[in-house]
Formats: sequence, C-alpha cells, structure tokens
Amino acid sequence: MAQSAHRWRDAAAVLAAAGLLVLGLGAPGASAAPAPRIDLKVLVVDNGDSPVEAITAELRNTGIPYTTVELDDSGRPTIDTAFLSDTVSGTPRAKYQGVVLPNEAPFGSGSAEQTALETYEKTFGIPQVDAYTWAHPEVGLDYTTAGGWSGSLDGREAAVTTEGKAGVFGYLDGPVAFEDNAPDTQESYGYVAKPRTGFTSYVDIAVPSGTGRGSLIGEYAHDGRRELVVTFAYNQYQQQFRVLARGIVEWLTQGVHLGQNRNYFSVHVDDVLAPDSRWDTVRNCTPGDFDCVGGDGEGTTPIRMTADDAAYAAQWEAASGFTLDLVFNAGSGEEWKSENGNVDALADKLLADKAKYRWVNHTYTHAFLGCVQDTSTVPWSCAKNADGSTQYVSRADISAEISNNYNWALTHGLSTDRTELVTGEHSGLKSLPQQPADNPNLAGALADNGVKWTASDNSREPAQRAAGSALTVPRYPMNVYYNTGTKAEMADEYNWIYTSKADGGSGLCEDNPTSTCLSEPLSTSTGYESYIVPQEARTALGHAISNDPRPHYAHQSNLSEDRLLYPVLDEVLADYRALYADNTPLENPRQSAIGTELKYRAGWQSAVDNGSVSAYRVGTTVTVTAPSGTHIPVTAPVGTKKNTLLGTTAFGTPYAGELSAWTTPELLQTALTLTLPS
Repeated sequence: MAQSAHRWRDAAAVLAAAGLLVLGLGAPGASAAPAPRIDLKVLVVDNGDSPVEAITAELRNTGIPYTTVELDDSGRPTIDTAFLSDTVSGTPRAKYQGVVLPNEAPFGSGSAEQTALETYEKTFGIPQVDAYTWAHPEVGLDYTTAGGWSGSLDGREAAVTTEGKAGVFGYLDGPVAFEDNAPDTQESYGYVAKPRTGFTSYVDIAVPSGTGRGSLIGEYAHDGRRELVVTFAYNQYQQQFRVLARGIVEWLTQGVHLGQNRNYFSVHVDDVLAPDSRWDTVRNCTPGDFDCVGGDGEGTTPIRMTADDAAYAAQWEAASGFTLDLVFNAGSGEEWKSENGNVDALADKLLADKAKYRWVNHTYTHAFLGCVQDTSTVPWSCAKNADGSTQYVSRADISAEISNNYNWALTHGLSTDRTELVTGEHSGLKSLPQQPADNPNLAGALADNGVKWTASDNSREPAQRAAGSALTVPRYPMNVYYNTGTKAEMADEYNWIYTSKADGGSGLCEDNPTSTCLSEPLSTSTGYESYIVPQEARTALGHAISNDPRPHYAHQSNLSEDRLLYPVLDEVLADYRALYADNTPLENPRQSAIGTELKYRAGWQSAVDNGSVSAYRVGTTVTVTAPSGTHIPVTAPVGTKKNTLLGTTAFGTPYAGELSAWTTPELLQTALTLTLPS
C-alpha cells in the first residue's frame, strides 16, 4: 500500500513538473498548484478483442464504474482534452483515474487522439493498461529475437517477481499455471521478452528453449507516463487471468477505487438426516423417482450417513479449516429413527458436534412445495383444479414444513438462522417447464416464518430475485450426484449423462448444445478420481476466485460410503492455498451473508448504471455520493480512515493487502468521505 502512496506522490511531481502549462496553473515562481480532482472512474477503449473484454468484465464484477469507447463505432466521441478533463469550481479535474487500451497506441502513434490521451496521462499521472501487445522497444521490451520467445503458453507456469510481490501482485504465493484444457487447441499465445531500461517485470516465465526469464506483465515508465504491458492473450474465463486480474485492476486504480473483490467458497450439504435414493446401474435411473421405469424404491439400498461418517466430517473440518453448512430435514430423520428401533446414532453424533457446523433449514420432510405434482405421466405435470387452474401446495402446508424444522432445531440447540431456507429441490419457486411461476402461496409462508433468504438453483436462475419479501440466493449444483455413494456409481451415472448413445450413454450430451460428450466412457474403478474430481474442482475453484459468493451444494450421500465430496473439496482448498498468500484468505460466508452481499451488489450496480454515483479524490481525500440507502463498496490502502462529523473512525477490513468494505455516510452526512494515508 505504500507503493500506492508513492505513486500518488509521483503523480503530483509529474503534475508540478510537466502539467502546469497544460493546466494553465501559472508560471515558474507562482504559488503551488492545487491538487487536481481525480474522478474514480476508468476509461476503456474497446476494439472487441477478448483481453479488453476480460478487463472490462473484471471492472464490472468488482463494482468499478467505467466508460467504454468502442473503436469501431462511427458515432463514438473524439478523444480530446475536453473529453478527458475539465475544471470544477476552479479545480482541474481528470475524468478518469485509469485508462485501459487494447494496445499501447490504438489511435495510431502521433495521431491527435493518441497525443491527447498521452498528454492527459502525463498531466494528471494517470496509469494506462495495454491489455495485450507484442514485445518491442516502444513498450520497453526487447524483440523476442533478442533472447526471448513467442508461442503457445498452454500448460506453462509463470511466477510473480520480487517486485510484483512487493506491489500489486503481493496477494499471490505460488506459480500461475496457464490452462491447457484441450491439447489440440492453442488457448493462450504470448511474447516472452527481456526488459529494457524503465521496465519493471511483475510476472515472468522461464524463456522456453532459451536462458533466463522474460516478462509477461510489467510496468514501463517513460516520458512521464506509466504503462502496464501485458504480452499474452487471454479471456475472462481462463484461470490465469482470473488469478492475475486483481493485480491488474489495483495497478490501474493505484489501489483506490469503488467496488471490492474477495474470494469466496461455501458448501451446502443438503438432505442431512434424510436418506437419499441410490442410482441403479442396471436400469440407469433412480428407483423411487417417478420417471424410473419399474422403479418403486425397491432393489436398491438408500444412502445415508453413519455416525462414523459424521465423526469423519468433524475431523475433516478441523483439519481443513473449513466449515460446512448442514442443510437438514429433521422430520425425515425422525421418520428414519422410528423405522429403525427408535435409535439414530447419526443424529446423536451430529448433535454432539453441532457447534462445529452451520445449520440451515431444509424443511421438515423435504416435501415438494410447488404445484401438486401429477406423476401419472413422464415428465410429471401440475395437477389441476376443477376449474382448470393449477393446484398448489397450501400456505399452511408450506409454513408447517418450515416452522416444524426450525422448532426442532431450537429444541436441539442448533445454530440455525431463522432468515435462511433451502426448500426441497428449490420447490415453491418456479420450475420450468411444468411450473412457470412461483407457487403463489410461497411468499406468504416465507413471511410468516421470517425467511429473508431462500435458496435457488443457479443453473436455472443465476440472478438474485424477489420471492415475496424474501430474496433468492442462487446456489451452484456440484457434479457430485445426490444418488451416488460410491466412486463406481458416480462414474456410471456420469457416463450415462456424458457419453453418446453409440458408447452406451443416454445421448443427452448430443442433444444439449451446451454440453460436450466424453470421447470414451470413464472407467468405473478410476474415472471418478482421475477425471471427475479434477474437472469439478477446477470448476468450483473458478467460481471461488471470481469474486462470486454464491454457494455450492452437494448432498449428505456424498459424505457417506466412499465420501465422494471430500476429494473435490480437498483439491479446491489445496489449489487455492498454493496460489494465494495468507493475506488473501478464502472467505466462507453463510447463506444470509451471501444474500446480503448479492443484494448490496445489485443496489450498487443499479446506482452506477443510472449515473447516480459521484466519486473522486483530491489529494488524500476521497468523496463519494450515492442515492440514500445505497451501500457503497470501496477499496483503499491500509491506514485509510472514515471521516465522521467529529473526527475519523476505522475503515474497512483487511484483504489482499488492502482495506475494503460496504459502507454508507455517517449520521447527518450526505456523502461518504475517507482520508487516505499521506
């Protein structure tokens, strides 16, 4: 963070030395120029290529306001002095705190627009990111023919340099691996080059087929300007970009910006205390499900955790430093208990260790809470009333499912948050194609029970939305299936879904344009560990490092028998901790905190999109105004204070070497003001 302060002082020096004539602030010998106003907004010049699109997505995902100029838009504004700067109440104003360009000179070297942009950057000390360019002296690098290299980076490992770790990439510990998901496809091309004078490499790689190391990301300081030069291609979904994106944005904004970015991973384990039906590897369906031909629930043994499984879960949590959310059905557990000698060693062990988990209401018996299902046909349909209207589960029945489970939790001393709910199969919410609207009785039942956050399936509804006075919390389904307890069952069902009919599968992967078929079926003895675990861990890690708080969900069956979930979680946690420094922990929030985060984000993005946010810094003072009631996300250096009417108070919490928080103006204040460290 000291580096950010140094950069601001450097910018002030540039202003004093090179910008006085441009700003008309006086001749030599005049009094010191006032600090300029720097608006907290980024200018993005977009040529349509994936690197610029990736950085733009990172800005939006973080919550940083930006203005985009499309290069190929004939009606775009001209980049000139008036577009970039002006004066407000006698104070020179830079309208953008940073500039993202597709390369070092997209308007053409020496052109009027390029000259105006470079003059602006020198005058106000504004940094520029070159989203992707080649290695050449104009960006401070030798040509690759001078001891460098160019080619595919797929599967190679880059490292953060000492200078990078001391600066904006200090949140990283381990090597940064470039994806190589398709050996026959080039996924990332790059130029590996030796720095020249004025260039500081932040991320480098051993020169392939050569000696020494060459830069992939570095800062080029020249002519009173600073450029972050990126010499590899990428898109917003690739892991190497996701890992490095934070550093790129912090360099661009000098560590002071609206928005915040953290890494999140929460895991819900559904159906705790209830048994789950088992996949039939002969019939390729799940007996007990209405669409399993000949399936009446007989012939397979339901999957349910044992007391030993519960003991292992508690031990795993302690060893991994990670808390699971147990999403429980007490009524289903009581039914199982009554059918098994009125003894339940699983429940006893879980309750003995109850303080080690977070507990989430999953309704008492896991009943379907949407329309009344008519399962006489496949697929099922909604039953109809005599007048032809849809027949729905009643408000009273929904409320009983919620309250009975919550009351059981209170009786047994569980740390259940009344405001959180996960309905069975996310029922009650719309379920296409059969039920295109929410059960109209759901909203009232949620309100009756004080529910503010009800889970939804991210694969169906990725955006948070209202369900009466409650809001949804989208959850990612994990490809560790609820109806499998062993590795062989898991691989068998995976093969059925993801292999072609010619290979003995269902062919669903052939019919779904968003799916890809396996080249050949997985081995049922090794396929889970060798293929499915790495695939699912990579997917989950991708969500975790994308500032995405939405939880993942699996089922209690996956903590039983072969304990299928743990290898996935172990790989996610190990890969994360190998990449990130201790100052960037993996956040593990509960459902209500996730819902609140998503709510704040939606309110903030709406205010930004509506143009109702104003934010700027003058010297060490940051001022932000937004519509009343809007929670404002801010990231700033360590040492930043929040101003009150009578002084200052602490601001934010530490993360990745900075402070960040959702905050609002203090009492009787109409604007949020912060004081940065001098």
